[in-house]
Amino acid sequence: MKILKYVLIISISMFLPIMTAYAEGTEVGERAPDFELKTIDGQQLRLSDFKGERVLINFWTTWCPPCRQEMPDMQRFYQDLQPNILAVNLTDTEMNKEQVVRFSQELELTFPILLDEKGEVSKAYRISPIPTTYMIDSEGIIRHKSYGALTYEQMVAEYNKME
Repeated sequence: MKILKYVLIISISMFLPIMTAYAEGTEVGERAPDFELKTIDGQQLRLSDFKGERVLINFWTTWCPPCRQEMPDMQRFYQDLQPNILAVNLTDTEMNKEQVVRFSQELELTFPILLDEKGEVSKAYRISPIPTTYMIDSEGIIRHKSYGALTYEQMVAEYNKME
């Protein structure tokens, strides 16, 4: 009986690192959960569409002052470095979709704005507070997670750390 117990412990300790290496989660070092959402233009985008590429995912709302504060820097970042940005709007917390469209037009945002109309993606990523930003590497692993508004310099620095 003791031998069986030791064999079981050794087996679990050998396979646990392999199993967790592919686990999805929302913490640094974990694989980012895949999702599919529509953009404000009606295009369907999936995180997995960007397999092999680095991605910045930003969760935000129109009524959040720090979100509004960071958007001009994010637009500059997008124009200068042409990174993959998925700006996920927590649309289920907005008055309506048109409010999101007006916000993006007012700030002249040209990166993809995705609509999380049912709140499913924000729940999967356990979003609180906003804005929350994830940097996903080319292997789909979360390499950076931050709460609050990022500056242009912070976006560039964290994005350039990834492969």
